[in-house]
Amino acid sequence: MSEGNYQSREERKQAEKARQNQQRENQQRENRKPKKNSLLKKVMIICLVLGLVSTGAGAITFASMIKDVPKLDSSKLVDPLSTKFYDKNGKFLYEYGKEKRTKIAYSQIPKVLEHAFVATEDSHFYEHHGIDIKRTAKAIFVNLTGDFGSQGGSTITQQVIKNSFLTPEKTLKRKIQEWDLAYQLEQKYSKQDILMMYLNKIYLGNRSYGVAAAAKNYYGIEANDLKNLTLAQAAMLAGLPQSPNNYDPTKPENKEAATKRRNIVLSSMLRDGYITEEQMKEASKVPVTEGLVQKNTQQSMPYEAFLDAVVKEVKGKLKDVDISKDGLSIYTTLDPKAQDYADKMMNTNEVIAYPDSDFQGAFVFLDTKTGEVRAIGSGRNDYKAQFLGNNFAVDINRQPGSSFKPIFDYGPAIEKLKWSTAHIIDDQETTYSNGQPISNWDHQYHGILTIRSALKNSYNIPALLTLREVGLDRAKNFAEQLGISFKNNQVYESYSIGSNTVSPLEMAGAYSAFGNEGIYNKPHFVQKVVFPDGTTIKFAEKSKRVMQDYTAYMVTDMLRTVVNDGTGTTANVPGLDVAGKTGTTNFDSKTRAKFGYPSTATNDSWFAGFTPQYTMAVWTGYAQNGPGNYMAGNTTKIAQLMFKRMMQSFGTNSTNFQQPDSVYRVNNELYIKGNDLAEIPPKPKKIEQKTAPITNPGKEKKDKPEEWKKQKDNGKGKGKGKNKHD
Repeated sequence: MSEGNYQSREERKQAEKARQNQQRENQQRENRKPKKNSLLKKVMIICLVLGLVSTGAGAITFASMIKDVPKLDSSKLVDPLSTKFYDKNGKFLYEYGKEKRTKIAYSQIPKVLEHAFVATEDSHFYEHHGIDIKRTAKAIFVNLTGDFGSQGGSTITQQVIKNSFLTPEKTLKRKIQEWDLAYQLEQKYSKQDILMMYLNKIYLGNRSYGVAAAAKNYYGIEANDLKNLTLAQAAMLAGLPQSPNNYDPTKPENKEAATKRRNIVLSSMLRDGYITEEQMKEASKVPVTEGLVQKNTQQSMPYEAFLDAVVKEVKGKLKDVDISKDGLSIYTTLDPKAQDYADKMMNTNEVIAYPDSDFQGAFVFLDTKTGEVRAIGSGRNDYKAQFLGNNFAVDINRQPGSSFKPIFDYGPAIEKLKWSTAHIIDDQETTYSNGQPISNWDHQYHGILTIRSALKNSYNIPALLTLREVGLDRAKNFAEQLGISFKNNQVYESYSIGSNTVSPLEMAGAYSAFGNEGIYNKPHFVQKVVFPDGTTIKFAEKSKRVMQDYTAYMVTDMLRTVVNDGTGTTANVPGLDVAGKTGTTNFDSKTRAKFGYPSTATNDSWFAGFTPQYTMAVWTGYAQNGPGNYMAGNTTKIAQLMFKRMMQSFGTNSTNFQQPDSVYRVNNELYIKGNDLAEIPPKPKKIEQKTAPITNPGKEKKDKPEEWKKQKDNGKGKGKGKNKHD
């Protein structure tokens, strides 16, 4: 387009005649609208507006209307900014915000685009001082036959004010305040600055905020290449602000309306002398869909479950921020390589062969020393569809079974009672406090054995007996120091075998303290948040010692035995010092009967473990009960396999856990120095096993323990505290 080609006098007359015809048609449509207020009342309102400043009383009234006008705060002229996420190394991951925009300067705006918007939105923009008196007066008189504010008249300057400072209500007071602020804005900023405030802010449909985003989304034209916009394209964009959704040409149903609107813009440009009639006719012939790129689908969020957890953490700590528009820079703890592998392991059968598509899992993989979460597994396949928006790694609560024993039984016993790993327990017939029997997973009693042996073989009765020695209050306090929370702040004897509920995040945090010499770091997904002004808030909470170093090491050493020679051998990783614990739970009898599950069916299967470098807590099972939705045989070991695969792939620290000076070893058992009461037994003799009466842990009895009665399953019929442990 040649900018110097202006219209002839005859062409201007024709354009003016066409504009007047269009205006008459608009007026006729307005006349057909039902009248909500009397004409007399409207005349009085308009007369008041016109006469306000011409009399002393009017001046007082005018002053009263603007006395509480908002200040012209420059910060409010700043457009909403999207938030950017970064990985643990500071590498950009994703941009999130309600209004994703690309800001541009006046020098980047081609004249064809500037002229299109000025001719359409404010033809006298470069002449007025914020208020177009002639246009405003015309709008006032048009409003005589419609609702106040039904006819425009706002200049580009007024639109900037309206979008930045005032409410959208259509009242006389708001309009007068708009005029006052528009005048102030014109005194403070140049016309070019105001134009760019407008062009960078306006919504143009198709998820486009600002003209640069619109050019990209509609025509694939980058911000630095806006000079490549054609006249037809510029006119289409300039026609969008009036009704972005109705004039969006990417919607087939909008084609006719979008074409008409674009042509109106072209007529306006002709009227104001920006283009010739020939140029207008040529541009009008161009199909409104020409040059459109395939409708831009919003970039999918990478690592969706992880960033979901990040957002929850930020919102939890920074109550007043709006992630969608505050322009935060969020530096996460994410290791993209670990998360990519985790996603591959969860959503394909390339790493692990899953039994069926409904089989689910969740885990948290974090740094043992810092508590920084490196990767999570939040369910297999479509995480949102499967779990209705819940993040399984963070939000689920399932019974941990025997994996809870180090947290609620043996850890507290060593910490509070200074037991050695050789402390003797008599595994014999036992009941809960109210007489309800408890049995081991193999329905046998094993007589005198050490707590190391009891934990290695995951026997239930020794765990309950240990808890009784510790006491519920001390066990509760120990677990809470490890980040475990309890529903209604209540604990029961059945928690000794893991009938409570936990999340993988809680379990990973608790186990990491054992691997970190008794120092607890709350698991976190965010390193720091940086605000646009440079203010930085760090998210890692202060490390705290929650147990003695001897407790941490002695529990770790017992958990080594579990992995080397107990129920967790599938999780062992050659070359790494691994400690961990398995946990399984069964179904109650009603659920088994309803779905035809065998008595050996497993509901939840866990593995929580750690190396000096990483800690990982894994849950596997089914999200919902249903035919065939149970685990049996080797499927209960998938949790261990998931742990093993992650540690094999990312475990690079082959050092061993270091025995502290507070501990000494005799006959491969550990004792606390200075504790003269610790027994050092002779080498154990082979003990004849006694067969216990076989009791069904899921069998309904009238004298259920009170703690079992209070165990809930969120409506899914899960467990009710009757756990069959590995």
